[in-house]
Amino acid sequence: MSNLTSRMLSGLGLIILGVFLVVLSWYSEQYFILFYGIPSLILGIWLIFNNKEDKIEQIKGAKK
Repeated sequence: MSNLTSRMLSGLGLIILGVFLVVLSWYSEQYFILFYGIPSLILGIWLIFNNKEDKIEQIKGAKK
């Protein structure tokens, strides 16, 4: 499985989990769940849109 596919699956999983926890916290009125839901949501969005991991950096001083 490529890096893009695994990153996309992990990101979507975290986004779904984050949205579920945020909605659950509002309906159950237990707002401490937001401490888990909001970071999960942010981490999932970051995983999907982070393109810097795909680029391979050249090692300084390496011969071509």
